[in-house]
Amino acid sequence: MRRIQVGIVGAGPAGLLLAHLLRQEGVEAVVLEAKSREYLETSPHRIRAGVLEHGAKEILRRAGVGDRMLARGLGHKGIYLGFDGQLLHLDFETLVGKGIWVYGQQYLVQDLIRHHLGVGGEVLFEHEAVDLEDLHTPNPTLVYRTPEGRIGRLRCEFVVAADGSHSSFRRFIPGQRVHEKVYPFAWLGILAEAPPAAEELIYASHPQGFALFSMRSPSLSRNYLQVDPRERLEDWPEERIWEELNLRLGGAAEIRPGPLLEKSLTPMRAWVVEPLHSGRFFVMGDAGHVVPPTGAKGLNLALCDAAVLYRAMCAFYKEGEAHLLDRYTQDVLRHVWQAELFSYWMTTLLHTLRDPFEERLRVAKLRHLAESPLLQGFLAENYVGLHTTVRYVDLIPVQP
Repeated sequence: MRRIQVGIVGAGPAGLLLAHLLRQEGVEAVVLEAKSREYLETSPHRIRAGVLEHGAKEILRRAGVGDRMLARGLGHKGIYLGFDGQLLHLDFETLVGKGIWVYGQQYLVQDLIRHHLGVGGEVLFEHEAVDLEDLHTPNPTLVYRTPEGRIGRLRCEFVVAADGSHSSFRRFIPGQRVHEKVYPFAWLGILAEAPPAAEELIYASHPQGFALFSMRSPSLSRNYLQVDPRERLEDWPEERIWEELNLRLGGAAEIRPGPLLEKSLTPMRAWVVEPLHSGRFFVMGDAGHVVPPTGAKGLNLALCDAAVLYRAMCAFYKEGEAHLLDRYTQDVLRHVWQAELFSYWMTTLLHTLRDPFEERLRVAKLRHLAESPLLQGFLAENYVGLHTTVRYVDLIPVQP
């Protein structure tokens, strides 16, 4: 049986960033990933989140994995709010002194894999973690299945589950509680070879439903429509999608259709698991908490978790101090619940509601936002991550 210091389940942004940061500190971390490297890096179904908070961009830059992100990503000063047939621009740099960065999660995963393997890090692709033994001992054991079907074991000092929202490993936290919110709508999303509707994201409120116009590059659009969760993808041919996107934008900007690369239907929900660790077992990212995508927080929260656990493990390995490990759940839940608050606020502000009274209140709140610099400042400081990733930038040492 092989002995290592840290075993990580899942080669997503959280797991890969933690492994890379620990590697730079001389801590041996092995990542187990059920999918192939080719799938992680090239599958069109993995072109997901793309909005990086100011602090997330800085964390990645300081970690030495942001070269391509800085060269190819898109810096945005703010966002547009579309309603009543007009576009309101919220200039984040004017409001709070910071902007955001747009760079697809799939590209970030490619970068993290490349950099981590390039410095001798270890990712075992197509190795499925299947069990966790000896959880409440100083050496929990990860049980995994190789591509050939053989069973192997890693005797670890710490085990980290970063295996996404469908995590099979968070169940190992005893006495866990799940706080959940299910929203009464879903997002119909498309990825299209088409220029974006504007140079920055547009959040459009329309009586017919919410729409989001975003991008992954100057020639790749990622757009969404609020739909009933009972809708079926086959009822939404390309022509209908583009017509509905144009309708909800209300003529405030130009949409140029293009070939669809992907079409998906995503229910809107939020949940948080408490606690997020037990003994020497820790949960990060979507494995422990999910937010509705309206506030663009999921990817950023994963990087926050990695920064917090990296700091705690460094204190343990360098100074023999375990207090930061003991308070991992407490520290993570601070930024998680702040992001849940903001995501809830954005979601209920922008999505058309069924109840007529609540819908009129929603429209009143939206118009108040358009007239209130204070509310605009609240939106800006949360969107750029002043209460999430920006708080953790200084935890990451600058790499050459």
